[in-house]
Amino acid sequence: MDYQFKEIEQKWQKFWADNQTFKAESNSEKPKYYVLDMFPYPSGAGLHVGHPLGYIASDIFSRYKRLKGFNVLHPMGYDSFGLPAEQYAIQTGQHPAITTEANIATYRRQLDQIGFSFDWSREVRTSEPSYYKWTQWIFMQLFNSWYNIETDRAEDITTLIEKFNASGTADVKAVCDEDVKSFLPSDWATFTEEEKQIELLKYRMTYLRESTVNWCPALGTVLANDEVKDGFSERGGFPVEQKKMMQWSMRITAYSDRLLQGLDTIDWPEPIKEMQRNWIGKSVGASVRFKIDDLRLTNKTLDSGLPTPDYIEVFTTRVDTIFGVSYLVLAPEHEWVAELTTPEQKQDIENYIAQTKKKSELDRMADTKTVSGAFTGTYVINPVSGERVPLWIADYVLAGYGTGAVMGVPSGDQRDWLFATHFNLPIIQILDSQKEIEVQADPTKEGKYINSGFINGLTYKEAVPFLNNWLEEKNVGKAKVNFRQRDAIFGRQRYWGEPIPVYFKDGLPYLVQEEELPLILPEIDKYLPTETGEPPLARAENWVPTDGGHYELSTMPGWAGSSWYWYRYMDAENNADFASKEAVEYWKDVDLYIGGSEHATGHLLYSRFWNKFLKDLGYTKEEEPFKKLINQGMIQGRSNFVYRINDADGKPTNTYVSAGLKKEYKTSALHVDVNIVENDTLDLNKFKAWREEYANAEFILEGGKYICGVEVEKMSKSKFNVVNPDDLIERYGADTLRMYEMFLGPLEQSKPWNTNGIEGVFKFLRKFWRLFHNEAWEFTVSDAEPTKAELKSLHKIIKKVQDDIERFSFNTSVSSFMIAVNELTDLKCNKRSILQDMVVILSPYAPHICEELWVQLGNDAGTLSYTAFPTFNPEHLVEDEFAYPVSINGKMKMNLNLSLTLPQPEVEAILMTNEQFQKFLDGKAPKKIIFVKGKIINVVV
Repeated sequence: MDYQFKEIEQKWQKFWADNQTFKAESNSEKPKYYVLDMFPYPSGAGLHVGHPLGYIASDIFSRYKRLKGFNVLHPMGYDSFGLPAEQYAIQTGQHPAITTEANIATYRRQLDQIGFSFDWSREVRTSEPSYYKWTQWIFMQLFNSWYNIETDRAEDITTLIEKFNASGTADVKAVCDEDVKSFLPSDWATFTEEEKQIELLKYRMTYLRESTVNWCPALGTVLANDEVKDGFSERGGFPVEQKKMMQWSMRITAYSDRLLQGLDTIDWPEPIKEMQRNWIGKSVGASVRFKIDDLRLTNKTLDSGLPTPDYIEVFTTRVDTIFGVSYLVLAPEHEWVAELTTPEQKQDIENYIAQTKKKSELDRMADTKTVSGAFTGTYVINPVSGERVPLWIADYVLAGYGTGAVMGVPSGDQRDWLFATHFNLPIIQILDSQKEIEVQADPTKEGKYINSGFINGLTYKEAVPFLNNWLEEKNVGKAKVNFRQRDAIFGRQRYWGEPIPVYFKDGLPYLVQEEELPLILPEIDKYLPTETGEPPLARAENWVPTDGGHYELSTMPGWAGSSWYWYRYMDAENNADFASKEAVEYWKDVDLYIGGSEHATGHLLYSRFWNKFLKDLGYTKEEEPFKKLINQGMIQGRSNFVYRINDADGKPTNTYVSAGLKKEYKTSALHVDVNIVENDTLDLNKFKAWREEYANAEFILEGGKYICGVEVEKMSKSKFNVVNPDDLIERYGADTLRMYEMFLGPLEQSKPWNTNGIEGVFKFLRKFWRLFHNEAWEFTVSDAEPTKAELKSLHKIIKKVQDDIERFSFNTSVSSFMIAVNELTDLKCNKRSILQDMVVILSPYAPHICEELWVQLGNDAGTLSYTAFPTFNPEHLVEDEFAYPVSINGKMKMNLNLSLTLPQPEVEAILMTNEQFQKFLDGKAPKKIIFVKGKIINVVV
């Protein structure tokens, strides 16, 4: 029977599901191998052909590792909380859980029909209470922990309380808020319970504080930096502004150094590592105090009730340039801006702050050319030079980086120079090796300082330690290490997310009892914020803590559930722990992780943070969660266009001209559905039926065809270039789709989709099927011994595929399969020993056809997945014969296959008995025979 891919694929997909073929053993004597894909958010659109690329690669590798004798864990689940389902709920009134369930059903159907070897017994969904119970539990561990700098790890908060009881704050070295109190153990003993909780909150790994956030009024929630683009929300394109809110945060900054160091221990793409290094942004410099020179502020108090500080603290990596400071800049959202603004400057400052709120922090950081700012009217004193310098605000300074204040040194920094020249501020030359307006790119040059007070004549290497010591002696500064990374905001003012397991009583946060987990997301009547602006959870009725007060109304951000999910796969049904100690000890970490590079400073960073925290508390064993990371490239869309002719007035007609003739007309290019185009030729009838407006369309053809225009763009519905894998599987089968996606190009590179080439892969699989069948399509294989040529062909492909898979070069394997099948076809090979090994080698790529042929070869159903990958024997590739070109009097006459081991006398004897050679001699006797082993035979007559 010819290759019936539909029947074959449906049969084996059912077999794998019924028999749980790919269920990983919880423990095994086999070595473990954990392959993980970044799990998808199940959108209503389902999968397009770009989505499965990474899944196919990971599946090939998983199947290969099973054949190599590993106990492979290859799970799948769904990141099922998030904004899209909630936005749909707001529009339709339908509960997000209903649409999420429907979307998951679509995803599951599509994933199954591609033939992935997932262990579905371990499926997780972040929106299931049985899962988010443990996300809430991890939050509780963070709340009950602090970071001990002395031990360089997170510890239970009880160890901090013990220190307070024993010695107060004297022996405490912690990552904490800046406004912590200093007290004796006797003071701590007199604190009320409320005062103790307030102070402990300043040390906890997750805590509440007022933060500047990306607020999206249209979505009614805070957005992470990576969810904002050009001042608008990535989801929906709504305006985003900067706003101060009381928010939950997590002290990821406690792990900044460990996060940097860990990058040197993992096999990740270097661009991802560099993005994380830049995001963490370690800087070595100094903290300097500039005294505020304004009598108006004497004895004045802030809104918080605290007195106004008498200095502004600045972090700088270039303390050696302090004599060149000509102004100071505060972030527009700095907490002291209002107090430090004079009445004359108040309106300018307020206008500038309003303008800044329209920009995201990423936009502010990226914009290096625009010069803007506003003068507060206040001055500060340079602690080293004693000079009085003006205090400005500017949006290129961020409140969350350093102290939210920077010193302007126009002679040493390009941006500072632009600012100073724009606002006519002084520029002080401080180095003899640079011009007044030159940016000093390399501070280590041996230029001597001038106009720099007591460091005149010193070099950079001499000036920095000298100044750091001087600042500390005068109590106006000190050497300091700073990080750009800020604590991670942990909250969304939305409904469809994990409830935070906290309730408030007398204004203070308390954890719910562990036995109350999961704290279930309550039902509400609408999914919008309340009329008074509270988050949607405020609409919940009868949702109150047993101890009184009220629950936290924000939900967890989208990254919460994805920051630990690989551990739940290890032990998905465990009700007592997020994963058992035995499971964690066996699986340890993820050996191979495949997913998009867009998560570099989001999910991939937060996952490393939570993993290190769980290790600190002894729940996990490994410092890093993912040993090896591969970022698959994007499959881009291949858009097609039709060209509508415009009349003399520029108005569109209903006539469309083929691409090769469009230069003769005035036209407009319109996207057309790629599914009604084949080999760039438009199906005219389908085009007319596609939309009502095209029903009476007329066409100007070339060669009797309408040829469409082509352009490579991002695959999206709006461009009508989305290719549904369902359609291709219906037409060609899942094995063809799998191999074609790999054939498109290297896994890590982006490449355009082009359905035109898929036919060639389908023909290859049919040709492979043909090797096992005779002319009447009857299954026929021989048990005869294979020839040397057949063994050579087999072992070439064994080595090639093994090497390619190990280095994730899947596209080159597909080409090699085609060559091997062509060779075996030419050899008319139907030997069982050759073909059975070919089935095993091809099975990671095209599992359905191989499972069917495996059984037809007489093997037990299902055993293919766990058989052994064929062993490469290099002896079969050793050339022991050579086709010698035989020349007579310098003219090549024939080829003669001879063993490379034969000496010249035997070669001459064989040659003289060869009938073809005797005909060329025409009865003449050779005068001389020149023999070069492995190269040539030349006969002189």
